[in-house]
Amino acid sequence: MNILYVCHRFPFPPKRGGKIRPFNMIRHLSASGHRVTVCSLVRSSQEAEEGRGIAPHCAAFEMAQVSDPVQTLRMVARLPVLQPSSMGYFYSASLRQCVSRLLSAQQWDLIFVHCSSVAQYVEQVRDVPKILDFGDMDSQKWLEYANYKPFPLSLGYRLEGMKMLAAEKRLARLFDFCTATTHAEWETLEGYGTGVATDWFPNGVDSEFFCPSNEPYDADTISFIGRMDYYPNQECMARFCEQIWPLLRRCRPNIKLLIVGADPSPEMQKLGDLPGVTVTGSVPDVRPYIRNSALMVAPLNIARGTQNKILEAMAMGVPVVTSRVAAGGVDAESVKHFLVADTTEEYSAAILRILDDPAERQRLALAGRQRMLSNHAWPNSMARLDQIVDRCIRNFSQSKRKLA
Repeated sequence: MNILYVCHRFPFPPKRGGKIRPFNMIRHLSASGHRVTVCSLVRSSQEAEEGRGIAPHCAAFEMAQVSDPVQTLRMVARLPVLQPSSMGYFYSASLRQCVSRLLSAQQWDLIFVHCSSVAQYVEQVRDVPKILDFGDMDSQKWLEYANYKPFPLSLGYRLEGMKMLAAEKRLARLFDFCTATTHAEWETLEGYGTGVATDWFPNGVDSEFFCPSNEPYDADTISFIGRMDYYPNQECMARFCEQIWPLLRRCRPNIKLLIVGADPSPEMQKLGDLPGVTVTGSVPDVRPYIRNSALMVAPLNIARGTQNKILEAMAMGVPVVTSRVAAGGVDAESVKHFLVADTTEEYSAAILRILDDPAERQRLALAGRQRMLSNHAWPNSMARLDQIVDRCIRNFSQSKRKLA
């Protein structure tokens, strides 16, 4: 098939959440014999240069470069209107022209869109079957943000969430098939009652790249992995260091925390002044930091979809202590495959349980990796994607015959 694939972040290199899922889809579809043309945005010349590495994994690619100041202005311009501001952040006249040109120049068998914020580029197309992979339901994320922001910011986030919710429902009706990342996100999508066919397929993890090491780990080191310009990561680490870290230091004075992730804000950098805490900033490869850790923490209060950091740590045989909300995006069982906590005391107890018992750490390490191999392998997820594509094409053909 000739497939036009549109996504909100250029999907190479696949080093962050918004790039990993689309890259693996593109790579799989191309390897399956389809001709895939990728259209997306880049935000710097460096990202554009790095993005060219996708060439071996697709038939062609188009990128439109935008600047954050301009895109921020586009967001602000949409504050007084019904269209979500985030749609403005991912709008580019250049990308729209590129997509329109491709639609006119070629015959397409399928249009695949990852992320609702870029569905605007193909929403008018009616003569080609279309799949919209929401991934996460962004409206729910904005509404959740409102609970953590002071007034009047809370009002702004709540308004954006409501606008995004209306947009998600409207856009879903304009596509032939809609998908999500987790069963919980799918339930939200299905609850919209649009009448459009829906399903979900999970994120996977590259278990060969993220594999265990035979090198010894530091029994006094724990880690957190994630971009530190992302509010949910900032909120959880600020809270962790304020509420949980003092309890852990009291019990284990030599314990160390590595906060590993790009672009830490000034507030996050200050966490590095705390005893035992290191804020690394951007690193070329997160794997050595994870492998050196006795465990990884993911105490997120705001988490939609699947936290790839959890999949990666478990695939590497490093135990994870996570919040219940973040655990919901992982196909694994609490206690059996990882530990789940809600309160300060529960986090402290779960972390110390692993640090104080090497046998328990080893049990969780083995069980966690095995679960990733069985339930979060990309080939299994992509097999579900193939079924979804087949259903979409079949449903579209049947509906055309009925109209004929």
